[in-house]
Amino acid sequence: MSQDSKIALKATYASAVSTPFTVSKPLPTPSSSATADKTQYLQSLREALASTQAEINTELTKRMEEDNGRAGGKSAAEVKEEENYGEEVVEEED
Repeated sequence: MSQDSKIALKATYASAVSTPFTVSKPLPTPSSSATADKTQYLQSLREALASTQAEINTELTKRMEEDNGRAGGKSAAEVKEEENYGEEVVEEED
């Protein structure tokens, strides 16, 4: 592979109601087709994917919170249900 070409992992988000964003992570170009170089490239790609996913999750969470704020937030029942998601809830009797 050529040393001159630039490669990158790039993800772009666009929405009608939110500001678009792009995440781009440069990747090293394998210097040869040797197994060690390919392995290093794949490791870099794996790290770039994890980092990109974390950034996307952060951005989308921020946008979701902004959307909820514009929509007036969640009801008390929705908040309680979300807090207890995946857990068995035993209602207390008075």
